[in-house]
Amino acid sequence: MRKIDLIIVHCAATPEGKDFNVSDIDRWHRQQGFKSIGYHFVVRLNGEVERGRPIAEVGAHCKGHNATLIGVCYIGGLDADGKLPKDTRTEEQRKAMLNLVRTLKHVFPGAVVRSHRDFAAKACPSFDATKEYY
Repeated sequence: MRKIDLIIVHCAATPEGKDFNVSDIDRWHRQQGFKSIGYHFVVRLNGEVERGRPIAEVGAHCKGHNATLIGVCYIGGLDADGKLPKDTRTEEQRKAMLNLVRTLKHVFPGAVVRSHRDFAAKACPSFDATKEYY
């Protein structure tokens, strides 16, 4: 098992209320030249957690930092028009993400949670994951 010291939370930068899944993101990432989906987990609007890239593989979601990270992405992150950042998490997503983060922190003791925006000039994930999952 590779060393994990960070759990990075992302949004899919998709419009509020529009559901997507791992297959959609995998397709988008392959179109950008990735070998597969860059995230390890995707949380859908209904709270379903889908597995993306296997944890044993280095992700492709936080340039320059991927070697020791796990990437968690929730569907949403933009307003209904798809133009402005917005915390669009449903209650189901909030619960699922909290459970997922707790599980990952248990499996990888010492791993800390950060927002993608802590590492890139983006609004992603449109809320402060660093503070919320401290």
